[in-house]
Amino acid sequence: MIRIAVQSKGRLYEDTMALLAEADIKLSTSKRTLLTQASNFPVEILFLRDDDIPQSVAGGVADLGIVGENEFVERKENAEILYRLGFSKCRLSIAVPKEHEYPGVQWLNGKKIATSYPGILQDFLDRQQVQAEIHVITGSVEIAPGIGLADAIFDIVSSGSTLVSNNLKEVETVMQSEAVLIGTPNLSAEKRAILDELIFRIEAVKAAEDKKYVLMNVPTDRLKEITEVLPGIKSPTIMPLATEGWSSVHTVLDQKCFWEIIGKLKALGAQGILVLPIEKMIL
Repeated sequence: MIRIAVQSKGRLYEDTMALLAEADIKLSTSKRTLLTQASNFPVEILFLRDDDIPQSVAGGVADLGIVGENEFVERKENAEILYRLGFSKCRLSIAVPKEHEYPGVQWLNGKKIATSYPGILQDFLDRQQVQAEIHVITGSVEIAPGIGLADAIFDIVSSGSTLVSNNLKEVETVMQSEAVLIGTPNLSAEKRAILDELIFRIEAVKAAEDKKYVLMNVPTDRLKEITEVLPGIKSPTIMPLATEGWSSVHTVLDQKCFWEIIGKLKALGAQGILVLPIEKMIL
């Protein structure tokens, strides 16, 4: 059995639960408890505050944790990043009131900066050789300049709408963050085997994200041209049809380039194009 510490609420909780469900790890969600065990996989989930997860993993309360990289870096606990999960992306940035001219990082010298991430901010200021006063605040950091509590803030930015609504502008991006799977440095062989299976399932889910399985009928004499525009994982599957002069082509396309490639395929004579979602993909 392996124990994973997970954020107890919020967007990271929702994304984590969705990932575990896609990996076919069945958890009871009808009644929230501090600790719940999967019915079909040797794992139990411990629900904690996000800022408690790194310490719980480092201290052995949990074997693994799913947490924002920003919290992991800030806490500086003895754990390691095992896998980058790719969701809950954000950045940690310095923002100042819009009316201020900002010529560069040296503007921060002698200023007061409000933040919930003093460790990451101090490391940045040290690298930049800037002397500034750090004012630690939890929650609603963005209001600090408006009420005269600070000259600038250092906080999480996703869309930037919160900054705009508080008359702030982003001037320095210090760190990019996403959800990460962290673990204790010395897992037993038994728990390492469970971890390997968990990561295998997660990779299969992540590989299928934004991918479409595409089937189409194409003129056999245009096969070379058509396969040249297909950026599939490997060469496409090609099968002859009952109708002479036609073949069926099966491939996988990324959503980002899907419509551009479909347009090219149609122009080359592809017909009866069928697009299917992909749940898992084992590479």
